Amino acid sequence: MIRSYAEILRSLAADRPEAPALTYDDQTWTFAELHARSSRTAQALRAAGVHAGDRVGLLTRNCAECFELLFACSKIGAVYTGLNWRLSAAEISAILDDATPALLIAGATERALLAGSMTLRTIELGIEFTGWRDAHPALDPGHVGAPDEPILLLYTSGTTGLPKGAIITNEGLSYTPRLAAQAWAMGPDSVNLVAMPMFHIGGCGYGSSVMTVGGHTVLLRDVIPAQVIDCIRRYRVTHTFFVPTVVQSLLKVPGVEAADLGSLELLMYGAAPMGDVLLKRAIAVLRCRFMQAYGMTETSGTVTVLNPDDHDPEGPRAIRLNSVGRPLPWVELRIVDPDTLDDAPSGKVGEIWIRTAMNMAGYWNKPEETRATIMPGQWLRTGDAAYRDTEGYVYLFDRFKDMIISGGENIYPAEIENVLNGHPAVLEVAVIGVPHERWGESPRAVVVRRPDHTASAEELIHFTREHLAHYKCPTSVVFADTLPRNASGKLLKRALRLTHSGNAR
Repeated sequence: MIRSYAEILRSLAADRPEAPALTYDDQTWTFAELHARSSRTAQALRAAGVHAGDRVGLLTRNCAECFELLFACSKIGAVYTGLNWRLSAAEISAILDDATPALLIAGATERALLAGSMTLRTIELGIEFTGWRDAHPALDPGHVGAPDEPILLLYTSGTTGLPKGAIITNEGLSYTPRLAAQAWAMGPDSVNLVAMPMFHIGGCGYGSSVMTVGGHTVLLRDVIPAQVIDCIRRYRVTHTFFVPTVVQSLLKVPGVEAADLGSLELLMYGAAPMGDVLLKRAIAVLRCRFMQAYGMTETSGTVTVLNPDDHDPEGPRAIRLNSVGRPLPWVELRIVDPDTLDDAPSGKVGEIWIRTAMNMAGYWNKPEETRATIMPGQWLRTGDAAYRDTEGYVYLFDRFKDMIISGGENIYPAEIENVLNGHPAVLEVAVIGVPHERWGESPRAVVVRRPDHTASAEELIHFTREHLAHYKCPTSVVFADTLPRNASGKLLKRALRLTHSGNAR
Protein backbone atom coordinates (compact mmCIF):
# COMPACT_ATOMS: atom_id res chain seq x y z
CA MET A 1 0.00 0.00 0.00
CA ILE A 2 1.34 3.41 -0.99
CA ARG A 3 1.31 5.87 1.87
CA SER A 4 2.25 9.53 1.85
CA TYR A 5 4.66 10.99 4.38
CA ALA A 6 1.70 12.55 6.18
CA GLU A 7 0.07 9.13 6.61
CA ILE A 8 3.33 7.61 7.84
CA LEU A 9 3.74 10.30 10.50
CA ARG A 10 0.12 9.96 11.60
CA SER A 11 0.62 6.25 12.20
CA LEU A 12 3.88 6.73 14.08
CA ALA A 13 2.42 9.49 16.26
CA ALA A 14 -0.38 7.09 17.22
CA ASP A 15 1.77 3.98 17.69
CA ARG A 16 5.00 5.53 19.09
CA PRO A 17 3.99 8.94 20.46
CA GLU A 18 6.77 9.23 23.06
CA ALA A 19 9.56 7.70 20.98
CA PRO A 20 12.29 10.12 19.83
CA ALA A 21 11.80 11.14 16.20
CA LEU A 22 14.21 14.03 15.60
CA THR A 23 17.15 15.60 17.41
CA TYR A 24 18.68 18.88 16.30
CA ASP A 25 21.01 21.18 18.21
CA ASP A 26 20.65 19.10 21.40
CA GLN A 27 16.84 19.31 21.37
CA THR A 28 14.72 16.21 20.74
CA TRP A 29 11.13 15.97 19.47
CA THR A 30 9.01 12.86 19.84
CA PHE A 31 6.79 11.59 17.04
CA ALA A 32 3.78 13.14 18.81
CA GLU A 33 5.55 16.50 19.02
CA LEU A 34 6.71 16.39 15.40
CA HIS A 35 3.16 15.54 14.36
CA ALA A 36 1.75 18.48 16.33
CA ARG A 37 4.37 20.97 15.09
CA SER A 38 3.93 19.94 11.46
CA SER A 39 0.14 20.19 11.83
CA ARG A 40 0.49 23.77 13.09
CA THR A 41 2.74 24.56 10.15
CA ALA A 42 0.26 22.94 7.76
CA GLN A 43 -2.53 25.10 9.17
CA ALA A 44 -0.33 28.20 8.86
CA LEU A 45 0.38 27.34 5.23
CA ARG A 46 -3.32 26.97 4.48
CA ALA A 47 -4.09 30.27 6.22
CA ALA A 48 -1.41 31.90 4.02
CA GLY A 49 -3.29 30.74 0.93
CA VAL A 50 -1.18 27.69 0.06
CA HIS A 51 -3.25 25.04 -1.70
CA ALA A 52 -2.68 21.47 -2.87
CA GLY A 53 -0.20 21.48 -5.74
CA ASP A 54 1.37 24.83 -4.74
CA ARG A 55 5.12 24.90 -4.21
CA VAL A 56 6.56 25.93 -0.85
CA GLY A 57 10.22 26.95 -1.04
CA LEU A 58 12.78 26.38 1.69
CA LEU A 59 16.11 28.20 1.60
CA THR A 60 18.21 27.38 4.64
CA ARG A 61 20.91 25.17 6.02
CA ASN A 62 19.74 22.07 7.85
CA CYS A 63 17.46 22.70 10.81
CA ALA A 64 14.55 20.97 12.53
CA GLU A 65 12.06 23.05 10.55
CA CYS A 66 13.17 21.28 7.36
CA PHE A 67 11.46 18.05 8.41
CA GLU A 68 8.58 19.95 9.98
CA LEU A 69 7.90 21.66 6.66
CA LEU A 70 8.27 18.43 4.67
CA PHE A 71 5.54 16.73 6.70
CA ALA A 72 3.39 19.90 6.74
CA CYS A 73 3.43 20.10 2.95
CA SER A 74 2.38 16.45 2.73
CA LYS A 75 -0.52 17.15 5.11
CA ILE A 76 -2.04 19.68 2.68
CA GLY A 77 -0.78 18.31 -0.65
CA ALA A 78 1.71 21.13 -1.23
CA VAL A 79 5.09 20.51 -2.86
CA TYR A 80 8.24 20.90 -0.74
CA THR A 81 10.78 22.75 -2.88
CA GLY A 82 14.28 22.67 -1.45
CA LEU A 83 16.64 25.43 -2.61
CA ASN A 84 20.40 25.05 -2.64
CA TRP A 85 21.81 27.76 -0.37
CA ARG A 86 25.23 27.25 -1.96
CA LEU A 87 24.03 28.75 -5.23
CA SER A 88 24.45 32.37 -6.27
CA ALA A 89 21.64 34.93 -6.05
CA ALA A 90 21.24 34.76 -9.85
CA GLU A 91 20.84 30.98 -9.77
CA ILE A 92 18.32 31.15 -6.91
CA SER A 93 16.38 33.77 -8.86
CA ALA A 94 16.20 31.52 -11.93
CA ILE A 95 14.88 28.62 -9.87
CA LEU A 96 12.25 30.78 -8.17
CA ASP A 97 11.13 32.09 -11.56
CA ASP A 98 10.65 28.50 -12.68
CA ALA A 99 9.07 27.02 -9.55
CA THR A 100 6.89 30.06 -8.70
CA PRO A 101 6.40 29.05 -5.06
CA ALA A 102 3.37 30.39 -3.23
CA LEU A 103 5.48 30.97 -0.12
CA LEU A 104 9.15 30.87 0.81
CA ILE A 105 10.68 29.95 4.17
CA ALA A 106 14.25 31.27 4.50
CA GLY A 107 17.01 31.45 7.05
CA ALA A 108 18.22 34.86 8.15
CA THR A 109 21.60 34.41 6.48
CA GLU A 110 20.27 32.78 3.32
CA ARG A 111 17.67 35.50 2.84
CA ALA A 112 20.41 37.68 1.38
CA LEU A 113 20.40 35.38 -1.67
CA LEU A 114 16.94 36.66 -2.58
CA ALA A 115 18.27 40.01 -3.76
CA GLY A 116 16.99 40.54 -7.27
CA SER A 117 14.48 37.67 -7.07
CA MET A 118 10.81 37.95 -7.83
CA THR A 119 8.63 39.55 -5.17
CA LEU A 120 7.56 36.69 -2.97
CA ARG A 121 6.07 36.37 0.48
CA THR A 122 8.88 35.17 2.72
CA ILE A 123 8.79 33.93 6.31
CA GLU A 124 12.14 34.14 8.09
CA LEU A 125 13.15 31.25 10.31
CA GLY A 126 13.47 32.16 13.94
CA ILE A 127 11.11 34.44 15.85
CA GLU A 128 9.00 35.25 12.78
CA PHE A 129 8.48 31.63 11.75
CA THR A 130 7.82 30.42 15.30
CA GLY A 131 5.19 33.09 15.90
CA TRP A 132 3.60 32.47 12.52
CA ARG A 133 3.39 28.71 13.12
CA ASP A 134 2.30 28.82 16.75
CA ALA A 135 -0.60 31.16 15.98
CA HIS A 136 -2.40 28.15 14.49
CA PRO A 137 -3.87 25.03 16.10
CA ALA A 138 -2.16 21.64 16.11
CA LEU A 139 -5.00 20.23 14.03
CA ASP A 140 -4.06 17.79 11.28
CA PRO A 141 -5.65 18.98 8.01
CA GLY A 142 -6.13 15.31 7.12
CA HIS A 143 -5.09 15.44 3.45
CA VAL A 144 -4.53 12.00 1.91
CA GLY A 145 -2.43 12.28 -1.22
CA ALA A 146 -2.79 10.18 -4.35
CA PRO A 147 0.19 8.04 -5.43
CA ASP A 148 0.97 10.31 -8.41
CA GLU A 149 0.71 13.52 -6.38
CA PRO A 150 4.00 15.49 -6.28
CA ILE A 151 5.58 15.85 -2.85
CA LEU A 152 9.08 17.11 -3.73
CA LEU A 153 10.47 19.47 -6.35
CA LEU A 154 14.26 19.25 -6.24
CA TYR A 155 16.45 21.13 -8.67
CA THR A 156 19.42 19.51 -10.33
CA SER A 157 21.74 21.18 -12.81
CA GLY A 158 21.51 20.05 -16.42
CA THR A 159 24.08 19.66 -19.17
CA THR A 160 22.97 23.01 -20.62
CA GLY A 161 23.65 24.71 -17.32
CA LEU A 162 19.98 25.46 -16.70
CA PRO A 163 18.46 24.05 -13.50
CA LYS A 164 15.83 21.35 -13.87
CA GLY A 165 13.23 20.59 -11.23
CA ALA A 166 12.72 16.85 -10.74
CA ILE A 167 9.14 16.06 -9.69
CA ILE A 168 9.11 13.36 -6.99
CA THR A 169 5.72 11.80 -6.23
CA ASN A 170 4.21 10.14 -3.19
CA GLU A 171 4.74 6.79 -4.89
CA GLY A 172 8.41 7.51 -5.54
CA LEU A 173 9.08 8.56 -1.96
CA SER A 174 6.95 5.73 -0.55
CA TYR A 175 9.92 3.42 -1.15
CA THR A 176 11.88 5.20 1.60
CA PRO A 177 10.64 2.92 4.41
CA ARG A 178 11.23 -0.10 2.20
CA LEU A 179 14.80 1.02 1.57
CA ALA A 180 15.25 1.66 5.28
CA ALA A 181 14.02 -1.74 6.38
CA GLN A 182 15.18 -4.02 3.55
CA ALA A 183 18.32 -2.39 2.17
CA TRP A 184 19.75 -0.70 5.26
CA ALA A 185 18.37 -2.92 8.07
CA MET A 186 16.88 0.03 9.95
CA GLY A 187 14.14 -0.38 12.53
CA PRO A 188 12.49 1.38 15.48
CA ASP A 189 15.67 1.07 17.57
CA SER A 190 17.95 2.54 14.89
CA VAL A 191 19.53 5.99 15.13
CA ASN A 192 20.48 7.70 11.87
CA LEU A 193 22.97 10.57 11.76
CA VAL A 194 22.03 12.92 8.89
CA ALA A 195 24.35 15.60 7.56
CA MET A 196 23.25 15.69 3.91
CA PRO A 197 21.57 19.00 3.01
CA MET A 198 17.80 18.99 2.79
CA PHE A 199 17.82 20.41 -0.74
CA HIS A 200 19.37 17.07 -1.85
CA ILE A 201 17.46 13.83 -2.24
CA GLY A 202 19.99 12.53 0.28
CA GLY A 203 18.51 14.92 2.83
CA CYS A 204 14.83 14.56 1.98
CA GLY A 205 14.98 10.87 1.11
CA TYR A 206 17.76 9.06 2.94
CA GLY A 207 17.62 11.70 5.67
CA SER A 208 14.06 10.72 6.53
CA SER A 209 14.60 6.97 6.14
CA VAL A 210 14.88 5.84 9.75
CA MET A 211 12.08 8.21 10.73
CA THR A 212 9.66 6.41 8.40
CA VAL A 213 10.23 3.11 10.25
CA GLY A 214 9.91 4.61 13.72
CA GLY A 215 13.59 5.25 14.40
CA HIS A 216 15.48 8.30 15.62
CA THR A 217 17.05 10.91 13.29
CA VAL A 218 19.93 13.06 14.52
CA LEU A 219 20.26 16.05 12.19
CA LEU A 220 23.40 18.15 11.82
CA ARG A 221 23.45 21.66 10.43
CA ASP A 222 26.88 21.22 8.85
CA VAL A 223 29.52 18.51 8.58
CA ILE A 224 32.04 19.17 11.35
CA PRO A 225 34.14 15.99 11.67
CA ALA A 226 34.78 16.23 15.41
CA GLN A 227 31.07 16.86 16.01
CA VAL A 228 30.16 13.81 13.93
CA ILE A 229 32.42 11.57 16.03
CA ASP A 230 30.97 13.01 19.24
CA CYS A 231 27.37 12.58 18.06
CA ILE A 232 27.95 8.92 17.27
CA ARG A 233 28.99 8.42 20.89
CA ARG A 234 26.35 10.64 22.51
CA TYR A 235 23.33 9.39 20.61
CA ARG A 236 24.46 5.80 20.00
CA VAL A 237 24.20 6.28 16.25
CA THR A 238 23.72 3.06 14.27
CA HIS A 239 23.53 4.34 10.67
CA THR A 240 24.87 7.23 8.64
CA PHE A 241 25.70 8.32 5.09
CA PHE A 242 28.71 10.32 3.88
CA VAL A 243 30.61 10.99 0.68
CA PRO A 244 34.14 9.54 0.69
CA THR A 245 35.77 12.94 1.26
CA VAL A 246 33.88 13.27 4.55
CA VAL A 247 34.89 9.75 5.59
CA GLN A 248 38.48 10.79 4.95
CA SER A 249 38.05 13.86 7.16
CA LEU A 250 36.60 11.75 9.99
CA LEU A 251 39.77 9.66 10.05
CA LYS A 252 41.80 12.81 10.72
CA VAL A 253 39.90 13.74 13.90
CA PRO A 254 42.35 13.65 16.83
CA GLY A 255 41.73 10.62 19.01
CA VAL A 256 39.32 8.96 16.58
CA GLU A 257 41.04 5.58 16.99
CA ALA A 258 40.05 5.52 20.68
CA ALA A 259 36.59 7.07 20.27
CA ASP A 260 33.51 5.17 21.40
CA LEU A 261 32.00 4.16 18.05
CA GLY A 262 30.68 0.76 19.14
CA SER A 263 27.06 1.60 18.28
CA LEU A 264 27.80 2.23 14.59
CA GLU A 265 26.47 -0.61 12.44
CA LEU A 266 26.45 0.69 8.86
CA LEU A 267 28.13 3.55 7.04
CA MET A 268 26.75 4.19 3.59
CA TYR A 269 28.70 6.20 1.05
CA GLY A 270 28.10 7.35 -2.48
CA ALA A 271 28.95 9.83 -5.25
CA ALA A 272 32.34 8.12 -5.76
CA PRO A 273 34.10 4.82 -5.00
CA MET A 274 35.85 4.70 -1.64
CA GLY A 275 39.22 3.50 -2.92
CA ASP A 276 41.21 0.62 -1.42
CA VAL A 277 43.53 2.66 0.79
CA LEU A 278 40.80 4.82 2.29
CA LEU A 279 38.42 1.88 2.74
CA LYS A 280 41.00 -0.23 4.60
CA ARG A 281 41.75 2.66 6.94
CA ALA A 282 38.04 3.43 7.47
CA ILE A 283 37.18 -0.20 8.26
CA ALA A 284 40.02 -0.39 10.77
CA VAL A 285 39.19 2.89 12.52
CA LEU A 286 35.38 3.10 12.35
CA ARG A 287 34.84 -0.63 12.90
CA CYS A 288 31.47 -0.95 11.15
CA ARG A 289 30.00 -2.34 7.95
CA PHE A 290 30.19 -0.31 4.73
CA MET A 291 27.75 -0.06 1.83
CA GLN A 292 28.04 1.90 -1.39
CA ALA A 293 24.90 3.41 -2.94
CA TYR A 294 24.16 4.68 -6.44
CA GLY A 295 21.16 6.78 -7.31
CA MET A 296 20.11 10.24 -8.36
CA THR A 297 17.46 12.85 -7.74
CA GLU A 298 15.52 11.60 -10.74
CA THR A 299 15.21 8.13 -9.17
CA SER A 300 14.15 9.44 -5.74
CA GLY A 301 17.45 8.18 -4.37
CA THR A 302 19.24 4.85 -4.17
CA VAL A 303 18.65 2.23 -6.89
CA THR A 304 21.75 0.04 -6.59
CA VAL A 305 23.85 -0.99 -3.59
CA LEU A 306 27.18 -2.68 -3.05
CA ASN A 307 26.48 -4.70 0.08
CA PRO A 308 28.77 -5.00 3.12
CA ASP A 309 29.67 -8.59 2.14
CA ASP A 310 31.37 -7.19 -0.97
CA HIS A 311 33.55 -4.80 1.04
CA ASP A 312 36.59 -7.01 1.46
CA PRO A 313 39.66 -5.24 0.05
CA GLU A 314 41.87 -8.25 0.80
CA GLY A 315 39.54 -10.97 -0.50
CA PRO A 316 39.21 -12.68 -3.88
CA ARG A 317 36.33 -10.39 -4.89
CA ALA A 318 38.13 -7.12 -4.15
CA ILE A 319 37.49 -6.00 -7.75
CA ARG A 320 33.87 -5.43 -6.75
CA LEU A 321 34.93 -2.40 -4.74
CA ASN A 322 35.08 -0.62 -8.09
CA SER A 323 31.41 -1.43 -8.59
CA VAL A 324 28.26 0.38 -7.43
CA GLY A 325 26.70 -3.00 -6.79
CA ARG A 326 23.49 -4.50 -8.13
CA PRO A 327 19.98 -3.08 -8.48
CA LEU A 328 17.53 -3.35 -5.62
CA PRO A 329 14.71 -5.92 -6.00
CA TRP A 330 12.15 -3.33 -7.13
CA VAL A 331 14.50 -1.74 -9.67
CA GLU A 332 15.05 -2.85 -13.27
CA LEU A 333 18.37 -1.80 -14.79
CA ARG A 334 19.58 -1.96 -18.37
CA ILE A 335 22.94 -1.12 -19.91
CA VAL A 336 21.94 0.29 -23.29
CA ASP A 337 24.06 0.82 -26.39
CA PRO A 338 23.49 4.56 -27.05
CA ASP A 339 23.73 4.07 -30.82
CA THR A 340 21.38 1.11 -31.30
CA LEU A 341 19.35 1.41 -28.05
CA ASP A 342 19.76 -2.36 -27.67
CA ASP A 343 20.96 -3.97 -24.46
CA ALA A 344 24.75 -4.04 -24.33
CA PRO A 345 26.34 -7.44 -23.60
CA SER A 346 28.20 -8.04 -20.34
CA GLY A 347 31.46 -6.14 -20.21
CA LYS A 348 30.49 -3.61 -22.88
CA VAL A 349 30.01 0.02 -21.90
CA GLY A 350 26.59 1.58 -22.42
CA GLU A 351 24.20 3.98 -20.74
CA ILE A 352 22.39 3.07 -17.51
CA TRP A 353 18.61 3.00 -17.94
CA ILE A 354 16.40 2.57 -14.89
CA ARG A 355 12.76 1.48 -14.56
CA THR A 356 11.17 1.63 -11.13
CA ALA A 357 8.17 3.22 -9.47
CA MET A 358 10.73 5.43 -7.72
CA ASN A 359 11.42 7.33 -10.96
CA MET A 360 10.43 10.97 -11.10
CA ALA A 361 7.27 12.05 -12.92
CA GLY A 362 9.32 14.40 -15.09
CA TYR A 363 11.03 17.79 -15.08
CA TRP A 364 8.98 20.80 -14.00
CA ASN A 365 8.01 23.01 -16.95
CA LYS A 366 10.41 21.15 -19.25
CA PRO A 367 8.47 18.76 -21.50
CA GLU A 368 11.29 18.39 -24.04
CA GLU A 369 13.88 17.47 -21.41
CA THR A 370 11.36 15.07 -19.89
CA ARG A 371 10.77 13.33 -23.23
CA ALA A 372 14.53 13.07 -23.75
CA THR A 373 14.99 11.46 -20.33
CA ILE A 374 11.95 9.22 -19.87
CA MET A 375 11.73 6.71 -22.69
CA PRO A 376 8.76 4.58 -23.84
CA GLY A 377 8.07 1.91 -21.26
CA GLN A 378 8.97 4.35 -18.46
CA TRP A 379 12.70 3.77 -18.71
CA LEU A 380 14.75 6.66 -17.34
CA ARG A 381 18.00 7.51 -19.11
CA THR A 382 20.57 8.40 -16.46
CA GLY A 383 23.27 9.77 -18.74
CA ASP A 384 25.80 7.63 -16.85
CA ALA A 385 28.04 5.24 -18.74
CA ALA A 386 28.72 1.83 -17.20
CA TYR A 387 29.18 -1.83 -17.90
CA ARG A 388 27.81 -4.87 -16.08
CA ASP A 389 29.67 -8.08 -15.36
CA THR A 390 28.26 -11.59 -15.69
CA GLU A 391 27.09 -11.55 -12.07
CA GLY A 392 25.09 -8.37 -12.52
CA TYR A 393 27.46 -5.92 -10.78
CA VAL A 394 27.44 -2.48 -12.34
CA TYR A 395 30.68 -0.54 -12.90
CA LEU A 396 30.53 3.16 -13.65
CA PHE A 397 32.87 3.85 -16.54
CA ASP A 398 32.44 7.51 -17.35
CA ARG A 399 29.66 10.04 -17.59
CA PHE A 400 27.99 10.76 -20.87
CA LYS A 401 27.08 14.14 -19.43
CA ASP A 402 30.71 14.84 -18.44
CA MET A 403 29.54 15.54 -14.92
CA ILE A 404 32.18 16.32 -12.31
CA ILE A 405 31.59 15.15 -8.73
CA SER A 406 33.45 17.35 -6.27
CA GLY A 407 32.95 16.69 -2.57
CA GLY A 408 29.64 14.97 -3.32
CA GLU A 409 28.29 17.90 -5.37
CA ASN A 410 27.37 17.46 -9.03
CA ILE A 411 29.05 20.00 -11.30
CA TYR A 412 28.30 20.20 -15.01
CA PRO A 413 31.10 21.55 -17.23
CA ALA A 414 28.67 23.20 -19.66
CA GLU A 415 27.48 25.50 -16.91
CA ILE A 416 31.01 26.78 -16.28
CA GLU A 417 31.76 26.91 -19.99
CA ASN A 418 28.71 29.09 -20.62
CA VAL A 419 29.98 31.63 -18.10
CA LEU A 420 33.58 31.69 -19.33
CA ASN A 421 32.44 32.09 -22.93
CA GLY A 422 31.08 35.46 -21.81
CA HIS A 423 34.55 36.76 -20.91
CA PRO A 424 36.05 38.98 -23.64
CA ALA A 425 39.40 37.20 -23.50
CA VAL A 426 38.01 33.70 -24.08
CA LEU A 427 37.91 32.34 -27.61
CA GLU A 428 37.22 28.71 -26.67
CA VAL A 429 36.93 26.85 -23.40
CA ALA A 430 36.41 23.32 -22.18
CA VAL A 431 36.04 22.23 -18.56
CA ILE A 432 37.21 18.86 -17.30
CA GLY A 433 37.44 17.17 -13.91
CA VAL A 434 40.90 16.60 -12.48
CA PRO A 435 41.91 14.68 -9.34
CA HIS A 436 41.80 16.64 -6.09
CA GLU A 437 43.26 15.35 -2.82
CA ARG A 438 40.42 16.63 -0.65
CA TRP A 439 37.35 16.80 -2.92
CA GLY A 440 37.96 13.80 -5.17
CA GLU A 441 37.56 15.88 -8.33
CA SER A 442 37.80 19.58 -9.11
CA PRO A 443 36.89 21.55 -12.26
CA ARG A 444 39.71 22.75 -14.49
CA ALA A 445 39.14 25.13 -17.39
CA VAL A 446 41.21 24.70 -20.55
CA VAL A 447 41.10 28.07 -22.29
CA VAL A 448 42.11 29.32 -25.72
CA ARG A 449 42.56 33.09 -25.42
CA ARG A 450 41.60 35.54 -28.12
CA PRO A 451 44.49 37.21 -29.94
CA ASP A 452 45.89 40.24 -28.10
CA HIS A 453 44.16 39.25 -24.83
CA THR A 454 46.19 38.30 -21.77
CA ALA A 455 43.66 37.39 -19.08
CA SER A 456 45.28 35.45 -16.24
CA ALA A 457 44.02 32.27 -14.61
CA GLU A 458 43.18 34.23 -11.46
CA GLU A 459 41.13 36.74 -13.44
CA LEU A 460 39.08 34.02 -15.12
CA ILE A 461 38.44 32.17 -11.86
CA HIS A 462 37.30 35.43 -10.24
CA PHE A 463 34.98 36.02 -13.23
CA THR A 464 33.24 32.68 -12.72
CA ARG A 465 32.82 33.41 -9.01
CA GLU A 466 30.79 36.48 -9.88
CA HIS A 467 28.24 34.30 -11.67
CA LEU A 468 28.28 30.87 -10.05
CA ALA A 469 28.37 29.25 -6.64
CA HIS A 470 32.03 28.98 -5.58
CA TYR A 471 31.98 25.17 -5.40
CA LYS A 472 31.15 25.07 -9.11
CA CYS A 473 33.99 27.35 -10.16
CA PRO A 474 37.25 26.04 -11.57
CA THR A 475 40.11 25.83 -9.10
CA SER A 476 42.64 25.94 -11.92
CA VAL A 477 42.95 27.22 -15.46
CA VAL A 478 45.38 26.08 -18.13
CA PHE A 479 45.90 27.79 -21.48
CA ALA A 480 46.15 26.06 -24.85
CA ASP A 481 46.64 27.10 -28.45
CA THR A 482 43.79 24.88 -29.66
CA LEU A 483 41.26 22.39 -28.32
CA PRO A 484 41.29 18.85 -29.73
CA ARG A 485 38.37 17.99 -31.99
CA ASN A 486 37.45 15.10 -34.27
CA ALA A 487 36.72 15.31 -37.98
CA SER A 488 33.15 16.43 -37.35
CA GLY A 489 34.28 19.19 -34.99
CA LYS A 490 33.23 17.44 -31.76
CA LEU A 491 35.35 18.35 -28.76
CA LEU A 492 37.47 15.43 -27.54
CA LYS A 493 37.36 15.76 -23.77
CA ARG A 494 39.07 12.43 -23.26
CA ALA A 495 42.10 13.82 -25.08
CA LEU A 496 41.92 16.94 -22.93
CA ARG A 497 42.01 14.84 -19.78
CA LEU A 498 45.10 13.03 -21.02
CA THR A 499 46.99 16.22 -21.80
CA HIS A 500 45.72 18.68 -19.19
CA SER A 501 45.25 16.72 -15.96
CA GLY A 502 48.73 17.51 -14.63
CA ASN A 503 49.87 20.57 -12.70
CA ALA A 504 48.19 23.79 -13.81
CA ARG A 505 50.11 26.79 -14.97
